[in-house]
Amino acid sequence: MGGGGDAGWGDAGGGSGADRVHVASFAELTPLTLYRILRLRSSVFSVEQACAYNDLDGRDIEAATLHLWFDIDPAGPTVTAALRLLTQPDGSHKLGRVVTAPSSRGQGRAGALLDRAMTIVAGDAAVTLDAQCRLEPWYARWGFVRCGADFDEDGIAHTPMRRPSHYGPAPHPVTAPTTSGTPAPGEWPLAGGIST
Repeated sequence: MGGGGDAGWGDAGGGSGADRVHVASFAELTPLTLYRILRLRSSVFSVEQACAYNDLDGRDIEAATLHLWFDIDPAGPTVTAALRLLTQPDGSHKLGRVVTAPSSRGQGRAGALLDRAMTIVAGDAAVTLDAQCRLEPWYARWGFVRCGADFDEDGIAHTPMRRPSHYGPAPHPVTAPTTSGTPAPGEWPLAGGIST
């Protein structure tokens, strides 16, 4: 591990080659990277979306939790997109804290993170998430389907979604970030995503 380049990083696809998707457990995160991920989550979920909730819920530090983030400049001050992949007691996985910086929305970064997360769990176990309702069609691109009634979480309507364990690899190729700043085909500008 060096600089801001934590364990398991690799090309996200597209871009100039400097764009990177990184994967690490909590123990593998550098203090700077952890700070940058938490800063992004706080700025979007707590400030932009005005959600008063306990982001530091203890799940980030679990041994089986993986943190995925998109970083265009490991020496820079910000992470541009992030998510966490939890392992539940029954062996299934749960995606949460999917977040994209306002300046990076519509560039395929959250999609690249989802692609990588689905590669990690492909064929392994079921995956669940609680999506903001407006993002249900976006998550459906990775095989997620509604699995319950909508509910309110911190003042934002959410939809429980599930991808079955037999689903296999992600059907959707990595959406390359655009250089024009306009959304890539099929990419939704994420105003935060999911908070679990």
